[in-house]
Amino acid sequence: MERNQETGCTAFAGTACVAAGPLGAVVLQVKTAGHDGTGILLFDDATGRPIDVDWRGTPEEAAARIGPAPTPEVAAPRGPGRPKLGVVAREVTLLPRHWTWLSGQPGGASVALRKLVEQRMRETAGQDKARLAAEAAYRFMTAVAGDLPDYEEATRALFGGRGGDFAARIVDWPQDVRDYAVRLASPAFIEESGARRTEALAGK
Repeated sequence: MERNQETGCTAFAGTACVAAGPLGAVVLQVKTAGHDGTGILLFDDATGRPIDVDWRGTPEEAAARIGPAPTPEVAAPRGPGRPKLGVVAREVTLLPRHWTWLSGQPGGASVALRKLVEQRMRETAGQDKARLAAEAAYRFMTAVAGDLPDYEEATRALFGGRGGDFAARIVDWPQDVRDYAVRLASPAFIEESGARRTEALAGK
């Protein structure tokens, strides 16, 4: 994933959070504070992935080397006819019976496939969000918290969707590490929260 000046990130020096915000501003803040980048770990707030930065030079030079945020594209006026969907052609491998079924659907194979994908995306949106959150938290925890108490147990709770257990396992971690791990991991426990709300409603 390409990062730019506006990519949300958080900077750690050891277990202490030293800056947070848009990537360009964070790099500028870290450098201005006197850090030369040694021992600084930057994490993408959306994915938990580490961000590599060229820390050489002045704060302004280091920040300027980060790519600019993309400018929004202005749509050209449309002429008569169907609007462009921005579809991308790629090879799909299916069994003959699948192609036979698709070809018999209204609009043909392409329309049927798009509808099936859109339906599946709606059905799994919550699960996908939880999985991506767990993966993001795990990346951060692996980089910063691997030697902290109950790391393995916290990881199992994270991927098991057990929010209460996860919070209990990391309660003794340094506050900045704990807070950021919870921030990244929270969407991973959305199904657990929904189940608790359902149980509470059923008990009324």
